[in-house]
Amino acid sequence: METFELGVYNIVGNSFCIEADDGQKVFGHISSAIGAGKKVVLSFQNVEMLTSAFLNTAIGQLYRDFPEDRIREDLKVIMMEAADMALLTRVVDASKLFCKDPDRLQQSIDQILGDQEMGAMLSTA
Repeated sequence: METFELGVYNIVGNSFCIEADDGQKVFGHISSAIGAGKKVVLSFQNVEMLTSAFLNTAIGQLYRDFPEDRIREDLKVIMMEAADMALLTRVVDASKLFCKDPDRLQQSIDQILGDQEMGAMLSTA
């Protein structure tokens, strides 16, 4: 099976992985690769800041689209700080619970994206 390496920094374009929209970009790359039968090595090299909003959209959504054992087999995360790895673990655990109730997951994603849009509107007002 072919392995596909993805650099989060390269996809996002900077070292701050805080926006759900950026997480959605990363999710698209991971999802496409796994869907095509490839293994993914996701590198967090040069990433200085991560948020749960980013990780929820980048990785958490995978549990909606793929079985847990397939994600465990086909996705490897490298070069992530220990504190960020702990955050990822919490996000994954929450995503597994939410994916038992997909409507609830979509509501959460919509809320995160909506909150960001609202924040952007307020900051320009």
